[in-house]
Amino acid sequence: MTTWQDLWHKQLFDLGQGHTISVNQLVLAAAVFLTGLFLASVLARILARNLARRSVSRGAVQTFQRAIFYTLLVTVALTTLRIMNIPLTMFAFLGGAIAIGVGFGAQNIINNFISGWILLAERQVRVGDLIEVQDHLGKVDSIGNRSTRVRRTDGIDMVVPNSMLLENTIINWTLTDKNVRAKLTVGVAYGSPTATVKKLIAQAVDEHPDVLKTPKPDVIFEDFGDNALIFDVYFWAQVRSAMELRLIQSAVRFRIDELFHQSSLVIAYPQQDTHLDTLKPLEIRIIDAINHHPLNQPTPQQPAPDKATPPRAAT
Repeated sequence: MTTWQDLWHKQLFDLGQGHTISVNQLVLAAAVFLTGLFLASVLARILARNLARRSVSRGAVQTFQRAIFYTLLVTVALTTLRIMNIPLTMFAFLGGAIAIGVGFGAQNIINNFISGWILLAERQVRVGDLIEVQDHLGKVDSIGNRSTRVRRTDGIDMVVPNSMLLENTIINWTLTDKNVRAKLTVGVAYGSPTATVKKLIAQAVDEHPDVLKTPKPDVIFEDFGDNALIFDVYFWAQVRSAMELRLIQSAVRFRIDELFHQSSLVIAYPQQDTHLDTLKPLEIRIIDAINHHPLNQPTPQQPAPDKATPPRAAT
């Protein structure tokens, strides 16, 4: 009769060269691996939280947390193999077979995994950056093992493969700093004093507290448009999102409209002039709309009455 002790020490696998795996080794190794995996995750989060309290950037904290976690995970894996009495040399052949299978079946997964580490190392795209991916503008929320989550300006989350951020052209608005140049276009009616227009536009931009004084805003008389005199103003602002920039532009437009109204300047609108040839008198016709209405016209079943014939002349 098999006792629990015999079952506990029963050999399950014979790996050759004196290496065997018993039930107690398998259970102990599984317990050590799961416990070590949990502790590695908790310890990595604790260390990352302590770094975040020291005003370290989110990208650096995430990189440190991932490095600590995988380092501890490798240590736990090696300890588990040691408990099971499995030498690493036994994985030589198996590792080569797995490498071939991974090369064919999991090429994209490995590519995205390595790309994620490259992104964290080079820091060309960091957590919190405002980037533009395939005409979508958003902020980098996290860089994962396989993909990067980007939160668009409309609140929708995009999941972007890490390899796409390395293999394609990405516009990073905040790579070196958070300074972004903005542009506003204003059209005023022809005949407006251009010097006054330039002064009021510059005043509206300078009064906004979020507009940077350096570099200095520039007001450009851009063109003589079809319906207006076109002015462009370029200024720099420090923003953390696209909505902040739009709010600044909106506030400047409100102020420009207010200053123009106080100075009686007219913001132009589309219009068209019609010129008549008056070298000769204009011909004017008055048409009787009632008699010429289609309902008053004769129908085929009701022929129009013949016109009265003039009386014959007496012979």
